Amino acid sequence: MNIPLFTVIVVIYLLVIGYLGYLGYRGTKTSGDFMIAGRQIHPYVMALSYGATFISTSAIVGFGGAAGVFGMGLLWLTFLNIFVGIAIAFIFFGKRTREMGQKLEAHTFPEFLGRRYNSRAIQIIGGVTIFVFMPLYTGVVLIGAARFIESTLNINFVLSLAIFSIVIAAYVIAGGLKGVMYTDAMQGTIMFIGMIILIAFTYNALGGIIPAHEALTSLADKVPESLAAGGHQGWTTMPVLGSPLWWSLVSTIVLGVGIGVLAQPQLVVRFMTVNSNRQLNRAVLVGGIFILFMTGVAFLVGSLSNVYFFNTTGNIAIAEAGGNTDLVIPTFINMAMPP
Repeated sequence: MNIPLFTVIVVIYLLVIGYLGYLGYRGTKTSGDFMIAGRQIHPYVMALSYGATFISTSAIVGFGGAAGVFGMGLLWLTFLNIFVGIAIAFIFFGKRTREMGQKLEAHTFPEFLGRRYNSRAIQIIGGVTIFVFMPLYTGVVLIGAARFIESTLNINFVLSLAIFSIVIAAYVIAGGLKGVMYTDAMQGTIMFIGMIILIAFTYNALGGIIPAHEALTSLADKVPESLAAGGHQGWTTMPVLGSPLWWSLVSTIVLGVGIGVLAQPQLVVRFMTVNSNRQLNRAVLVGGIFILFMTGVAFLVGSLSNVYFFNTTGNIAIAEAGGNTDLVIPTFINMAMPP
């Protein structure tokens, strides 16, 4: 790795993050500014913030690695992410949520529920539920990013987790939701460009789109016996209908995540950050394209990494990653992409 160049990039990145956090801090005067960004966020910023919050390391590293095991069946999750997580969420749920939130003057999701149903108990239950279970979701995101930092920079996992967490805490506490959404939009833009580069390099390394997919199909006989016994039929085919792997893929991952997005409070709150339904309509296209590239590319690359690893080392993806799905994407990037 070119350490001087890397250092310059990291310093510039942190300076930009710091500046955006400062903009959020400077624009935060009231509790409404801190919690819901004053209801004045631009639809482009809102869409990218929603998408970057929805699809982050938990999808790109975590589910991308899962695609290295399950294969392209995970693309059904991309479909649900766009159809349910963007179209239905924005058009049907988002508009009503924004209108109700503004009318009720709610600043948080538990407050929104409590005022909507005129129940202090519901507000308390909602707040406690988020307080107890949100750290589990947050932990997945933090672990995914820390694993990437660990494998890329070859530093201790705990240290990488601490550094990552401190940087996030700094701009969240200082800038409130405005700081979060500004940095989300910037990072989402970087993610979008990065995924375009990633899929282009992947197909180039594998000889093109058609040869890459044909090669992946031909690896079906390399499926480990343990996965084959669970219903795995290859990385371009869905598992056997009704098999344990089919149920894991469809019920837990595709339906669980694809529909569960509607109940994620950190996403619901973002509907209340714009000042009109027209803004939400404008955000649908941006959000849909963003999610398509984030999940679609991650799942394609995760699946196709089997071809690259097999051609390079003779191993399939999960074997090359030492049995840890979180390391499939970082390992592939470190091996296949330019330094």
